[in-house]
Amino acid sequence: MYTLEFTVSSKKEFKRIDKSSQAFIESFSSEYELSLMHIGKIKKLQGQKEELYRLKLRSYRVIYKKYDNRLVILVLHVTTREGAYK
Repeated sequence: MYTLEFTVSSKKEFKRIDKSSQAFIESFSSEYELSLMHIGKIKKLQGQKEELYRLKLRSYRVIYKKYDNRLVILVLHVTTREGAYK
């Protein structure tokens, strides 16, 4: 199981989304991440200086960064599809 950490702005965005999506993100685990990568719900973002990932969750997108040595996911951005990549 990963530990979730949020930036100040992403915590505010997280509180605005529906409760079922919040519960899904909070229950995120390393085993579940691998299965989601396999079906295309999680992809590594191209053209970034950092290693960032995108999780498709209904009409929301979660942009996050992993720290393997601490098993932490730093949630950078939680928004609708239209504003996710700006």
